[in-house]
Amino acid sequence: MLLDLKIARASLSAHKLRAVLAMLGVFLGALSFNGVQHVSQAMYRNAEVEAEKLGPGLFAALAGQVRFSHGGARDQNIQRNFTVGDASALADGVPGVLALAPFFQSAMPIRSGGVTVTTQLVGTWPQYQRVRSFQAEYGRFLQDDDVRDMARVVVLGRKIAERLFGTPEAALGREVQVFRARFAVVGVMEAKGRDLTGTDQDEQTFLPLSTFLRRAANQTWISGAYLKLAEGVDIGQTRDAASQVLRRRHHLEGAAAGGGKADDFSLLTPADAMQLRREALDLVQTLGLITSFISFAVGAMGILSIMVLMVQARRMEIGIRRAVGGSRGRIMRQFLLEAGIMAGLGGTLGVCASLGLVELVCALAGFPYVLLPGFSLGVMAGSVLLGLAAGAYPARQAAGIEILKVLSSQG
Repeated sequence: MLLDLKIARASLSAHKLRAVLAMLGVFLGALSFNGVQHVSQAMYRNAEVEAEKLGPGLFAALAGQVRFSHGGARDQNIQRNFTVGDASALADGVPGVLALAPFFQSAMPIRSGGVTVTTQLVGTWPQYQRVRSFQAEYGRFLQDDDVRDMARVVVLGRKIAERLFGTPEAALGREVQVFRARFAVVGVMEAKGRDLTGTDQDEQTFLPLSTFLRRAANQTWISGAYLKLAEGVDIGQTRDAASQVLRRRHHLEGAAAGGGKADDFSLLTPADAMQLRREALDLVQTLGLITSFISFAVGAMGILSIMVLMVQARRMEIGIRRAVGGSRGRIMRQFLLEAGIMAGLGGTLGVCASLGLVELVCALAGFPYVLLPGFSLGVMAGSVLLGLAAGAYPARQAAGIEILKVLSSQG
């Protein structure tokens, strides 16, 4: 076996370009296969972290139908018939509701001095911070008096405060311009990051819902409502109760499955949002794995074709080995060994390169780094098996070379 390894090393060294070309396909296949799996798992883990940021016991009733893209962005077909009255009816008609926070949100410019930034403006009630487990780090959050008096006050997200005023502390007591009106900054929220819907909570700006609807937007409809549920509440019963309340208030007679009008709202929990996100990520992962398998197939074809060329180029060597007593099995094992070494080396290099790239991607995207050592070892082992399978035909071809034909062709 040691002699076979020495011969394989000498052969691959003598045909460096062919060996590199044979390894390249397997390298790319292992790179993409291992990379896609690691990035997918990092995205799944990131989705779990983002789901936790939504807060425990959260139940959301949203206007229109909602779906999520692979990046977590929410696509919401807004219906303009969801009102604060609907939100209050949910609090009264759904068992186990501890707190209610109706809200309206929209991307808006916000200004201070000569600086203008785009923010996700959220009009809501003081209970929002309890429902979403989101606290003011500097100053205060909205209060009941702010909602009752339609006060012109805002609470800035961490990033918005830093972009407008440099530091969160510097924002307190200052004024910003929204809707051509001036608002006093009474608080800055803690750093929270993105949630499962893809919203960067540090780029939000909060103001009283009454101020938003009456003084700014001049409308009565809202985006939806967040409810905080008591621990142990049955989510299925909660969903049914909420659906009955909203279908009755929106005059959607009968059950949707029984011929009634379809829901014009969405009812979501973090688990629902997580499932929608997973379905989108599953599609991305599947497409990535298909591409990886194609790369592996190309790599196998590369090893097959290169090994066939190497057999033809080494006919004299094979004939001499047969003439001095080398068996067909020994020659076949030699070429299988070379194919396995090339594929294994290409796969190992591909796995190592993919781990470095995955770490870079996770660092840039802010994903948690997830290491799958068992999967990586499996990819390397699979690369060796792929090489052995691809090298089987050239090895049989080499073992079948006749000594007399080689000598006569050289004569």
